[in-house]
Amino acid sequence: MASTSPTELALLTELVATPSVSGSEERIGILVEGWAHAHGLTAHRGDDGVLIEVAAAAPGPTLAFVSHLDTVPPGEGWTRDPFTPVVEDGLLFGRGSGDAKASVAAMLTAAADLRAAGGPAAGRLVLLLGYGEETRHTTMPALVARTGRVNAAVVGEPTNLDFAVAQRGLLMLDLVARGDQRHAGRAADASFNNALTGLARALVALERFSDDRPHAVLGKVTVTPTMVEGGVSRNVTPPVAKAILDVRSTPNWTHAELAERVRSLSDAEVVVASERLVPCETPPGSRLLAAMRTARPAGRSYGSPTCSDWVFVRESDGVKCGPGTSFRSHTADECVELAEVSEARDFYARLAAGYLAGA
Repeated sequence: MASTSPTELALLTELVATPSVSGSEERIGILVEGWAHAHGLTAHRGDDGVLIEVAAAAPGPTLAFVSHLDTVPPGEGWTRDPFTPVVEDGLLFGRGSGDAKASVAAMLTAAADLRAAGGPAAGRLVLLLGYGEETRHTTMPALVARTGRVNAAVVGEPTNLDFAVAQRGLLMLDLVARGDQRHAGRAADASFNNALTGLARALVALERFSDDRPHAVLGKVTVTPTMVEGGVSRNVTPPVAKAILDVRSTPNWTHAELAERVRSLSDAEVVVASERLVPCETPPGSRLLAAMRTARPAGRSYGSPTCSDWVFVRESDGVKCGPGTSFRSHTADECVELAEVSEARDFYARLAAGYLAGA
């Protein structure tokens, strides 16, 4: 399906010029809702994001394009204003340009193209554009709940338009060691237990962690200490010392199994801090993936190391795919290739028309 005009680039520019750091998405939600209405799309904005629909008269499956409107804060190191879009050598610079406003712009204009072409032959296309995805307060679960049944979902995140057919989950564990609080000058007692040295032993024991069921696409589970907490004063031994473990899981393990495997390595206490971001994968024989390969034969299948809102539509046939390069996400001078955004628009439109073609 050919694009009718290069509005995806104008829309992307407007999206990037509208700051939407997590927690401050109202302006961009209003912008997206207004753009959708102006292009004849049905749109409903709420506290959970914007829901857009292009429906056929004939019954059929629901295909969801899923992405988010929020961004991380600009951070430091920019050589340009992060909220003033600048185009240089075919790249558009600005916070959120790739993650994930490029996907949003391409998905919105593809939906407008589908409607302009008469809409889907059967079923419906819905766009779920959520808030807070870059935080633990993502609104996607609520947005999915008001959407109704979703048969297939394309998650718009930067993949260079390749097909992420699996993504790692995130299990956060607290590794806790307990000891005796006392004056450091009285630590020579044979019965004395130092929480910090106990934690150090537990951290070293993590080197014995083994994944005896690696995933065919994602490989092995990783367990990475990222933070250490402990201490009362420079001359007082702490009663508690804690390390935070970042566990990147695969579909071959449940989070409960991984927590138990870590517990088996030492005497330290293991507390599950967060387990909601479970791993995801495209089901065998995926009709969606077949349609994506038809619409874009050059697409490469791979496993993604990063989490996304895919987890909230994981019961559906799903693939993560969008314009932009993941390595540029959250960086200073974030940018996206404009040609890839235009390619994404055409790809999404062809995919929606093909998947919703009816019998």
